[in-house]
Amino acid sequence: MSLAAIDWAQPWLAPYRAIGEAAALAALHTTTVAAALQQSAAPDSSPVFVPQLDLPAGLAYEAHIFQTGTVPTRDNLHDFFNGLVWLAFPETKRRLNELQAAEIARRGIASTRGPLRDALTLFDENGAVLDAPAALWKALAARDWHTLFVTQRALWAEARLLVFGHALLEKLTTPRKAVTAHVLLPAPGAGGLPAPDDRALARSLDAEYLAQKPFVPLPVLGVPGWWPENESADFYDDPKVFRPGP
Repeated sequence: MSLAAIDWAQPWLAPYRAIGEAAALAALHTTTVAAALQQSAAPDSSPVFVPQLDLPAGLAYEAHIFQTGTVPTRDNLHDFFNGLVWLAFPETKRRLNELQAAEIARRGIASTRGPLRDALTLFDENGAVLDAPAALWKALAARDWHTLFVTQRALWAEARLLVFGHALLEKLTTPRKAVTAHVLLPAPGAGGLPAPDDRALARSLDAEYLAQKPFVPLPVLGVPGWWPENESADFYDDPKVFRPGP
């Protein structure tokens, strides 16, 4: 999949389309993805996108971003989408980086990341944020797919799903039924998550809560209006994708 082949009309790309189309076009006329992203950034924006070679050997990626305010960027789709999320949700990305850097400073780099860094990485790579009525949340948490997507289908008109993870965005360039997001559950008493408000979302990310890995799986192409085949209720009768709850 090349940058030129990205289908910007897909609903999951809506939050990124205005920036993304321009950045993809710039990338086709510049030498690096980092340069294209930098051209699309606001003059006073942070961070600065730099080539991957700017990352010193032996220094953790997240620590480097925190220390320098620069994001090492490879010339591939994965890093292109990472850059787009930085441009669209800079405060949330910065908050994730701050939490990663603090944990690295506290624990160092070990053979395993630990529960907090695992959760931060999972959200950064494959996370999504849902703003939806309580009935949809209840069905999602229970993995009650029939209620979520068939019985309560009309409620999706009141819902918004933000695909945040850049690896997830990369997977969706070639959509498959099994592509699944890890949706961040709101903390108890939080009253939902503020998607897609960048500042409010950043403020809601609490280290202690995230360390509990409060995520629930959601097959993205099941969202009403996101894939033509899901207009049929039979689409959800696939236990390999829409797996029953624990």
